[in-house]
Amino acid sequence: MEASSSSSSSLSSFYQSAKPLLAISIAFLIAFRAHRKKSLSTSGAFAGFFVMALHIFVGSRFGVMLLAFFFTSSKLTKKGQNKKRKLDPEFKEGGQRNWLQVLANSGIASVLVVAIWAIAEGRDKCLDSKDSALITSLIGGVIGHYSCCNGDTWSSELGILSDDQPRLITTFKPVKKGTNGGVTKAGLLAAAAAGSVIGISFVLLGFMTTTCSSGIALKQLLVIPIATLAGLVGSVIDSLLGATLQFTGFCSVRNKIVGKPGPTVKRISGVHILDNNAVNLVSILLTTILTSIACLYIF
Repeated sequence: MEASSSSSSSLSSFYQSAKPLLAISIAFLIAFRAHRKKSLSTSGAFAGFFVMALHIFVGSRFGVMLLAFFFTSSKLTKKGQNKKRKLDPEFKEGGQRNWLQVLANSGIASVLVVAIWAIAEGRDKCLDSKDSALITSLIGGVIGHYSCCNGDTWSSELGILSDDQPRLITTFKPVKKGTNGGVTKAGLLAAAAAGSVIGISFVLLGFMTTTCSSGIALKQLLVIPIATLAGLVGSVIDSLLGATLQFTGFCSVRNKIVGKPGPTVKRISGVHILDNNAVNLVSILLTTILTSIACLYIF
C-alpha cells in the first residue's frame, strides 16, 4: 500500500511539473496549425497561443471547453463560404480571427480561470457551493462563457445557411439574411446544441480528471442542461443587442447587407453604437454572470 501510494504521488508530482510544458506544446501546435489553415491571423495565432496555454495549464476541463469551441466554430465558419460572402456583412475569407476577436471570445474566461487557479491553489475542484461558493460561481461563469461563444457562432454560421426565413427578434418581422438580430428556428436549435457540446466536454473530462464525492460527482451532470440553456440564452441576448444597438442596412450600390450607415444605405434595424466584437463581448459577459449565479444556487 505504501509503495502504491508513493508511486501515485510521484506520478502526480511528475504531471504537475510537466504541466506547463505540456500546455505550451499543445497550444503551440494548435495555434500553428490554425494559422496555416487561416483560421487565425498572425496576431490571432499569438493571442490564441497564450489563451490556450493558460486554459490548459490551469485545468484540463477549461482547456477542453476552449478547444471544443475553437474547433467546432472554426469548422462551421468555413462551411458555405460562397453564400456567406454575399449575405454576411462581417464575412472574412476563411473565417480568419484576429487578436481582438480572440480576446473578445476568451478574455473574460481567461481572467476567471486565473482567479480559479489562484483561489483553488492549482487544484481541480468540483462544482460544489458547500465546499466553495466562490470557486463554484467562477467555474459556472467559464461554462456560461464558452456556451455563449459556441452558441452564438453555431447559430450565426448555420442559421444563415438554412432555408428558414429570418425574423427580427424584437418585432418578429421577416428580414433579409445577414441582418443583425435576425433569428431562425435552425439557428436557435444550433445555439442550444452548441451549448450542450460545451457541457458534455466539461463533464466527460471532469469524470476522468477531477475527484468528487459520489453525490457531488453525479450532480456534475447538471452542467449539460445548464450549458445547453446558456448557449440558447447567450444567442438570444446577442440577437437582442444586434437588433437594437448594432446597425444593419441594405446598400443599393453593392446590393447587400452592410453594417455601417452611408448615403446609399437604407436602414433595416438598430443604431450604430456597438460593432460585432462589442456585441459579442457584452452578450458573453451577461451570459457568464447569469450562468455563474445559476451554478451557485444549483450546486
